[in-house]
Amino acid sequence: MSVLVLTLAVSAACCVGFGFVLQQNAAQQAPLSDFLSPRLLLDLMRVPRWLGGLALMVAGMVLGAIALGRGEVSLVEPLLATNLLFALALSRRQTRQPLGRQGWMGLAVLAGGVTAFIVAGRPRVGSVVTDPLRHWLIIGAMVGLALLLTTYAKRSRLSWGPVLLALAAGLLYGLQDALTRVSGQRFSAGGWTELLTGWQTYGVLALGLTGLILVQSAFETAPLRMSLPALTAAQPLAGIACGVGFLGDRLRTDTGALAWEAAGLAAIVAGIVLLGLHPAMPCGTAVAEPTRDFQPH
Repeated sequence: MSVLVLTLAVSAACCVGFGFVLQQNAAQQAPLSDFLSPRLLLDLMRVPRWLGGLALMVAGMVLGAIALGRGEVSLVEPLLATNLLFALALSRRQTRQPLGRQGWMGLAVLAGGVTAFIVAGRPRVGSVVTDPLRHWLIIGAMVGLALLLTTYAKRSRLSWGPVLLALAAGLLYGLQDALTRVSGQRFSAGGWTELLTGWQTYGVLALGLTGLILVQSAFETAPLRMSLPALTAAQPLAGIACGVGFLGDRLRTDTGALAWEAAGLAAIVAGIVLLGLHPAMPCGTAVAEPTRDFQPH
C-alpha cells in the first residue's frame, strides 16, 4: 500500500469526520419544513458553522478524489470509513465524555477490520470491465435502492427515517467515489476536454448534491449517533461493490482470503456502530414540530 494513498485517505477521513459534526450541529436547528428540500441547503448556507463543516467536507472529498486516482477503490474506501474516529474525537471534545470501554472497543474493532480486509484482500488494479450493461446494472441497483430507502424515509421521518436517509446517502457517496475515479482517469487520459465530455463528471456532481440534501435532512431530524453510523457503513460497502463490479479492482478469492475479507467488512460495520452509538456523539435536539426558530450563528 502506498504511503501517499494512506496519508491522503486518512487526511480525507479527518476532514470529512470533522465536517459532519459541524454540519449536524447546525442542521439540527434547521426548520423541519425543509426536510428533503433544496431549501434546506439555502437556509444552512446562512450559518457559518455549517459552511465551515461544508468546507471541511469538500476538502475531504478533494483529498479522497486524489487518493482514488492513485489507489484502488477497494483500498481507499475502508480507509475513508475511519472518518467516524475523527467525528468521535471532535464530539468527545464538545461533550467531554470519556472514551470508555465502548469507545476503545469500537476503535479496535474498526481498525482491526480495516487492516484485516486490506491485508487479506490485497486490493490491486485489474482490467476495467468494458461491458456497459454490467456498469448500468450496478449503478441502477445503487440508485434504485437509494431511491427506495428515501421513499420509505419520507413516511417515517422522525423514527427510522434518518437511518434510511443516511443509508441512501452512503450508497450514493460510494457510487460517487467510483465515478470520481473514472473521472480522474479520463482527465489523466485527455485533460479537461475528456473530463468535461464524460457523463461521469456530471454524475459525480449530481450524486454529491443529492447525497448532501439526504445527509442534512438526516442530521436535522435525528442525533448524529443515529445517522452517522449508517452513512459511514454504507459508503465503503457501496464503493467496494462498484470497484470490484465494474472498475476492475481485484481481491484475493481463495477460501481463506474470502473468509478474512468478510470478517474484516463485518468488523468495520461493527466498529462503526459501536463508535456511532458512543455517548460522546451529540444527542441532537430534534423535535416534531413542522417548523423551528432558526437563528444563524
